[in-house]
Parts: sequence; C-alpha cells; structure tokens
Amino acid sequence: MNLTTHDNLAAPDMGSRILVIEDDQDIRQLLTRFLCLKGYSVSVAINKAELQKQLHSVSIDLVLLDITLPEESGYELFEFLRQTTALPVIMVTALAETRDRIAGLDLGADDYIGKPFDLAELEARIRAVLRRSERPVLSSSALGEHLFGPWKFIPAKRALYGKSGIRVTLSSSETDLMLTLCQHPNVLLTRLQIIELIYDAKDAVEERTIDLLISRLRRKLAEGGRQLELIRTIRGDGYIFDLKGISS
Repeated sequence: MNLTTHDNLAAPDMGSRILVIEDDQDIRQLLTRFLCLKGYSVSVAINKAELQKQLHSVSIDLVLLDITLPEESGYELFEFLRQTTALPVIMVTALAETRDRIAGLDLGADDYIGKPFDLAELEARIRAVLRRSERPVLSSSALGEHLFGPWKFIPAKRALYGKSGIRVTLSSSETDLMLTLCQHPNVLLTRLQIIELIYDAKDAVEERTIDLLISRLRRKLAEGGRQLELIRTIRGDGYIFDLKGISS
C-alpha cells in the first residue's frame, strides 16, 4: 500500500473521526490511508501536546493509541484521556503478551490489539467499539432511571451520578455493563451471558475481559473508601447485581 498519505485527512463521506496516536511515520501513514479508504476521517498525534490540540480542534469519535511512544508513556496519555474525556480507546502496541493486554484492559481500554496486526481485523474492532459507543439512546420514560444506594444511572444519558449529583466518568464498555446489570437486578448472570448481552455475540471477547470490567466498575461504585456489595461474585457461576437491602 502506498505510504505517501498526508496526516489529518478527511474521508469523502466524513464518517467517524479516528485519532491515531502513533510515533512511527510509516505506520501512521498506513493507518491514515487505510482508514480513509474505509470511510473514516483521520487525525494524528505523537505526544500529549498534539493530543490536546486535536481534542480542542476537532470532534473525535475513537482513539487508536500506541503504548510505546518516545516522549510520554502511552499509559500516561490513556490516563489523561480517561480523566478528561469519555472517548472509546483501542490500544495498539507491540506489547502483545497476555499480561500487557490485561494491564491495558484493566486500566479501562475498550479493546487491545498487538502489532503486527491485520488491517481488516483492526477495522472490525473499530466498528465493534463504535457500535457499542453509538448505540441508540433510549428515552428515560421507556427505560427509567435506576436508583441504588447513593447512585443514579440514567440510560437515556448513559450517565452514572453519585452523591451530590456528581457524574462518574465511565468508559463505553463500563456504561454498557452498568446498563446490563441495571436491566437484570438480583439475577445471576454468567460471564458468557454478560458478553452476549453487551457485545451481541458470545465470542466477542474473552471471559477474563468481563472480570476486568466488573473490577473497574466496582472501584467506581466505591463509597467513602469502601465498596458497597452491589456486584457479588458467585464463584464458578458469574455475578449478581444485588440490590436487596440497598435503599434508594
């Protein structure tokens, strides 16, 4: 494939805009050209300063983040993204060992793909993450607000609020998990059932990914330094969103 593509290109149909954070020029240009041919608009960055500039200048729908950057750690940029945005993030990196993938997912990445990667697979992962983050919003009258302990989850806004109405930042996957649990209170759900409910396919992700999602959501449902027993682990079976005895 021709690698003479310029950075920050827009596809003719102005589809979803992908921010590619990658320091290798050849890979950056390859991704730019490929994604534009697939109908996406593309912006690029190689460090935090350029990332901040892109966030302020264009509307981003998804971030492809290389972890092994020369100036700042990709993990540092990921933490910045999580603290300041709700953008879905796919980590793209040469660190393809299982422990590295788990570390990325545990931090809150929406997906993870190792180099070298197949472009078609990467685009399929992008489509899947965008589908999850762009699902049609249901009206609150149809779905209702969910109140549990000090928390309020509003599906119409895909938003979780804690004490004093402070909004809690959730990734798109964490939001989907919160919605799934709210729709199935006091019901034992296996990991495979949760995968199918969130991703519409039983083989979309590994069961370990659900454990990591649960762990992250539990931490965000912490109150006063302690975790309410809202999501109970049923060893060997799955999880229960246990609202019994929790006052609203």
